[in-house]
Amino acid sequence: MKLKLFSAKPLFILFLFTLSATTTFSQNGATLYQQNCAQCHGADLNGGNATSLIDGIWQFGAENGYVTRNIKFGIPHLGMPSYQATLSDAEIGSIVQYIRESENNAGAQKPPIPAELETMDYNIKVETFADGLEIPWAIDFIDKNTALITERPGRLRVVQNGVLQDEPVQNTPEVLHEGQGGLMEVAVDPDYEKNGWIYLAYSHVLPAAGGNRPPAMTRLERGKIKNNTWTENEVIFEAPHETYRTTRHHYGCRIVFDPEGYLYFAIGERGTGEHAQDVTRPNGKVHRINKDGSVPKDNPYYAERNSIQSLYSLGNRNIQGMAIHPETGDLWATEHGPMGGDELNLIRAGKNYGWPVITYGLNYNGTIITEQTHKEGMEQPILYWKPSIAVCGLDFYRGSLFKKWENRLLVGALKYEEVRLLQIEEERVVHEQVILKGAGRVRDVSTGPDGAIYVVLNNPGTVLRLIPEN
Repeated sequence: MKLKLFSAKPLFILFLFTLSATTTFSQNGATLYQQNCAQCHGADLNGGNATSLIDGIWQFGAENGYVTRNIKFGIPHLGMPSYQATLSDAEIGSIVQYIRESENNAGAQKPPIPAELETMDYNIKVETFADGLEIPWAIDFIDKNTALITERPGRLRVVQNGVLQDEPVQNTPEVLHEGQGGLMEVAVDPDYEKNGWIYLAYSHVLPAAGGNRPPAMTRLERGKIKNNTWTENEVIFEAPHETYRTTRHHYGCRIVFDPEGYLYFAIGERGTGEHAQDVTRPNGKVHRINKDGSVPKDNPYYAERNSIQSLYSLGNRNIQGMAIHPETGDLWATEHGPMGGDELNLIRAGKNYGWPVITYGLNYNGTIITEQTHKEGMEQPILYWKPSIAVCGLDFYRGSLFKKWENRLLVGALKYEEVRLLQIEEERVVHEQVILKGAGRVRDVSTGPDGAIYVVLNNPGTVLRLIPEN
């Protein structure tokens, strides 16, 4: 048999061209770095007035996209200037590549997760509760001995008596694991001991039509776990199929229950901002339903023509943190902004939280979304973060181990790899401190039945348990 070699020469030329371009790209990056960055970060990238870039620690996002945006748009509150007026996107890209190559050559490794933390009120012991997970997304507890953890690819895992079980729960719903979609939230019914219900939120896909990309939307289901199998499952929310979107991001979704037994969940605007203002669309909203999926007739848009009757609030870009205040029963939520403008909101029935009409953020390419940050009839956030910290996961501390933190709000941050603790007085944030930093991308944070604080890290796939040292 003869080998066909006609393609070898073009491939070899392409290889040489790619190698040459990459080498030039790297050389340009080294020169541009010395001209623009070395005076603060050091000629050898080991730090000077600003931090080292080769020690494996990234305070403001480790991915290339975050590093690129930080160079282009700056970090004004820390004195880092914007370079968008002096460097092209290609030049910034070459600097990022040079930083990555230098990082690799230095053998940079992310520091290990610390065994101890020091905060203003407590010295904290850090334990690994579960490890070896694939993109864990949420955690909830059946009892003090049993935890449930979702993995975004579509698995529901069980930790029993401190041991992660090898086999995931069988027969859980099929999910679309693509982009930001997959199996997201798990929530245990407050009356679990009586009814055994467990709730899941996930990205649901419809069959493709005519070879086109299949549309998807967030869907909610409840079921019971028997013999490690998902049974008695019931779909309790499914949006009208004509409202499904072919985008693969901004699904939401968290599930919480208020003292009256209502179930709240949020769906992101799915990348179509104008839908967040449209009551005929499910996306970009907070929803309220009964636990069996029926809709309360006193919902604010229940009687509005052609509305999605489960709607509770409008103008929410992409909520991925929700919590009920233990004393007031109020619903609080953290919402991803674009570049800047992450928000903490107090969610009220029928209120409009403004997206995309008002915002404190910019588009990811630096262009202006809107000139308005205020508008009559639209709510202001209780707090906003600029730059974005990529808020995700939210819980009011309600345990007995950290008594000084009772009813304080735990806020997770993906980009900054943080857990923040917020003190709220009369619907105002009066104090904020970081209690965990740099361990990994924080997807969820929760108070366990034992009073410990549990932190779900996307990367690495780990759940941490925080307890006081004393």
